Amino acid sequence: MSMRITRIGLSVCGVAVLLAGAVACTDEDGAAPARTTKATGAPCANGTYTWFNVDKRDVLTGVAAKQKLGKGGGTLTNRIEPLHTPLTAVTFEKGPRADVKATLRSLGARIGDSDAALGDVYDFADVHRAVPRNEPNSTVVEGPGEIVEYTWVREITGDFRYTCGSGEPAVGRAVGWDTDGSGILECSTSVPKMKPGQPLLEAARMSCGPDSPAARAGKA
Repeated sequence: MSMRITRIGLSVCGVAVLLAGAVACTDEDGAAPARTTKATGAPCANGTYTWFNVDKRDVLTGVAAKQKLGKGGGTLTNRIEPLHTPLTAVTFEKGPRADVKATLRSLGARIGDSDAALGDVYDFADVHRAVPRNEPNSTVVEGPGEIVEYTWVREITGDFRYTCGSGEPAVGRAVGWDTDGSGILECSTSVPKMKPGQPLLEAARMSCGPDSPAARAGKA
């Protein structure tokens, strides 16, 4: 099957993040209320972050129901339903509360993001950054098939230990995302070199069905 795709006005770039954990703290001007349990006080500045269990993966954030198009193709009209809303946050599990922006900036540097060295403006460390929105559909497909549209973010998580001087270290977890995007798939077509858990395969499993060719990890 041959398809040609035209995209009009669908957001494909951005920066934000997701939180997994029990204790969350926002930046000082707090768009959301901070929640604390064991984390109290503040460690000294200019300490050292040690990162472990750092993970980067693409996460499905929205998917539309499959839409059947005839020989001439057409415009996709099914709404992309949200599945996951990314946030930007830091969880403090033990010890004093470290600086939220500095923690996220350190995580950005840990994954090799060159923008982490920028001044005050660094989107990855902005807990108030707007999350990607599923804009009204305007994707045109030229060709037949059962078509599914989906969105995703690349999520980064990591556990950290912040030490400074002889004080108690701050221990916690940070989570964020550095990329967002969208895509389409055709239910009867498998995609080579797709690993299990990829957004395309998850979207196909949900909208095309788990036994559809598109929902199977393709071979190279």
